[in-house]
Amino acid sequence: MAQSYRMLVIDDDPGLRDYLEALAASRGYRVFTAANGEDALASLEQTRPDLVTLDLVLPGMDGLETLRQLQDRLPDVPVVMLSGHGQARNIVEAMKLGASDFLRKPFEVEELDVAFQKALEKRALRREVEDLRGRIRSESELLMLCGDDPKMRECRDIIEQVADTDITVLVRGESGTGKELVARALHRLSARADRPFVKVNCAALPSELLESELFGFEKGAFTGAQRRKLGKFEYANHGTIFLDEISEMHPSLQAKLLQVLQDGEFSRLGGENDVRVDTRVIAATNRNLETAVTDGSFREDLFYRLNVVTVLLPRCATGRTRSRCSSSISSTCTTASTARISNGCRRRRSRRFAPTSGPATSGSSRTWSKGWSCSATKRLCWRRLPTGWRLRRRRTRGIPPSISRRSAST
Repeated sequence: MAQSYRMLVIDDDPGLRDYLEALAASRGYRVFTAANGEDALASLEQTRPDLVTLDLVLPGMDGLETLRQLQDRLPDVPVVMLSGHGQARNIVEAMKLGASDFLRKPFEVEELDVAFQKALEKRALRREVEDLRGRIRSESELLMLCGDDPKMRECRDIIEQVADTDITVLVRGESGTGKELVARALHRLSARADRPFVKVNCAALPSELLESELFGFEKGAFTGAQRRKLGKFEYANHGTIFLDEISEMHPSLQAKLLQVLQDGEFSRLGGENDVRVDTRVIAATNRNLETAVTDGSFREDLFYRLNVVTVLLPRCATGRTRSRCSSSISSTCTTASTARISNGCRRRRSRRFAPTSGPATSGSSRTWSKGWSCSATKRLCWRRLPTGWRLRRRRTRGIPPSISRRSAST
């Protein structure tokens, strides 16, 4: 079970650090070590741990501050605290900061195994809950997106057919038609739903920054590159990457993206070796790519690689259809509100009291037997009293029992 898990051991004691490394490796974990909090935080992008053991007392940045920064950067990674100073306030503070467990040194091997198992099971359960919530949310969003419009039903059918595949999808439509919503629905309905969904807006960054953002860079690749940085494609490994506004990508970057789509490989800026990834690509644009291919601003071979399956969102998806729906809802609500005001009683009372004749007034909209009628314009009600019809202020809680009995007797 532990074969696929990565563990980061943070401890300043070389003997204990080597012992934990050997113990975890014998359980099938892939182990990384750090002697202090600074080194551990700097190596997070390379180690990407599933579980962390952290000593409370460390040189420089102490264990609690390291825990705080770990939770800020990797909130879903469980941290097991280890310390020979088991003071109650330290334990309470560590648990408040998000530690999954706290063990006092010296500890038994069984205690450590149980702590690891509990932490990973809790993490798996939390991810499962998030996945189920995401699937429910995606289904409701898909229903909201599609509605009852025939064109949107066609979009929904395409989404359901290709969601559980690795096919590249191109989402086309005007701004505001819900292209990102379609991309997220494709991800949540796929087998990659528990993997990362990474969004990149290709129009938000210049081409130089966009290349380093997508593919990462090595240390020393350019001025200011003091350490290796992973790209979005690596973060989206085994998941989905959504390239919004793909038509704004520079032609030089389009060639590198084409290599990723063809071979699943790329090289970081300043890197010598190729990096292999398994990432599903969903692209979106609001421009006519055929025209862009004709004028030379978009590569033809990349267009055909992206245009495997196209989801074309009609303009009415968020325009006329929503206006029609909202106007229909508005008129329904207005009619219901007017009916409540004009009737002076709830709708279910209208089945109980049949219309009958009443005093002839321009403001009276309906007259009910048992002596109840209302004026919608003046919000006044006619009551049939023993002395005759009288105009009174409308009452909102139906027919008073006394008037009902008096009217029945007459």
